Amino acid sequence: METVVLIVGAGPAGLATSVCLNQHSIPNVILEREDIYASLWKKRAYDRLKLHLAKDFCQLPFMPHGPDVPTFMPKNLFVDYLDSYVTRFDINPRYNRTVKFSTFDVSKNKWRVEAENTVTRETEVYWSEFLVVATGENGDGNIPAVRGIETFPGEIVHSSQYKSGRDFRGKNVLVVGGGNSGMEISFDLCNFEANTAVLIRTPRHVLTKEEVYLGMSLLKYFPVTMVDKVVMVAAMARMLVYGDVSKLGLFRPKQGPFATKLFTGKSPVIDVGTVQKIRDGEIQVINGGIGSISGKTLTFENGMKQDFDAIVFATGYKSSVCNWLKNYEYVMKEDGFPKKPTPKHWKGEKNLYCAGFSRKGIAGAAQDAVSVADDIRTILATTKH
Repeated sequence: METVVLIVGAGPAGLATSVCLNQHSIPNVILEREDIYASLWKKRAYDRLKLHLAKDFCQLPFMPHGPDVPTFMPKNLFVDYLDSYVTRFDINPRYNRTVKFSTFDVSKNKWRVEAENTVTRETEVYWSEFLVVATGENGDGNIPAVRGIETFPGEIVHSSQYKSGRDFRGKNVLVVGGGNSGMEISFDLCNFEANTAVLIRTPRHVLTKEEVYLGMSLLKYFPVTMVDKVVMVAAMARMLVYGDVSKLGLFRPKQGPFATKLFTGKSPVIDVGTVQKIRDGEIQVINGGIGSISGKTLTFENGMKQDFDAIVFATGYKSSVCNWLKNYEYVMKEDGFPKKPTPKHWKGEKNLYCAGFSRKGIAGAAQDAVSVADDIRTILATTKH
């Protein structure tokens, strides 16, 4: 099959890119390996999840949220929004298509993409002038290698598989990872009366959703250093209530929250009530990493040993792009993330693009979609002229 633009991935970035291309009447096809669009939101998000950013930063092109939508949306409401988006713009991805191989054919000056139809087991070949990688930052769940992990008799799950703490009531559960997912899953487990510990390896800023909203809004107009100062001043009253959180095992980076996000990609943690439970002794904090596992007993790098019934790895994701994109070097590094820094990260060579890899969430994916579609329109207009 031939098309002008081939998009790999039907998450928010892929859907938005298709809509933006359609606005310019540019033919495009989306290939999606799952049997549904936005599979991360529909299949791999825990029950109590709320979007960590305000609705202003969680909308796709040409369809803003209405005034009746709450500032901070629960997962189900955002999924409803995505359903409406797909219906309104009549987006029809080709599902159950796992891209196995893709390369740029110099002789034809086109991209050749092989995809397996996982229903029929047939291999389908697609040709396109432009290729957009929209598989997103959250490709495959990352569970780090730990010595002896194969001996652990209990349940081991990645945060993408976690649904609710009700499945772990009364169990000793270790959550590995102190980011937003790890801290919120810890809170959820504790609410369902699991004996919860959270393993935190690196310093993180912990803010309220209102403080993050303030910072995100100010970043539109002011430099990050100034925004960080304003946000930290706004957070001072709350910090006085909590006291020295380093005594709780919660350490802050030397840089401000948004500078840390900019330079390391680590977002500030939005506190949903986890800090209070840590203060009250309901959630245990362990600093460092896991040294080894022997049966139910985990030995930590600080020398402490403790038994657990289950481990939840909230250890992020790894990009799978380089597994199937032979010429990834046109736009990606070996880790599957863009070579170029923002704001031009989305544009590669040989008409290869990426969308949804800016580490700026839904807002970043939406902006990438607009930029990619506009660039393709310009190229087509130039070549046809």
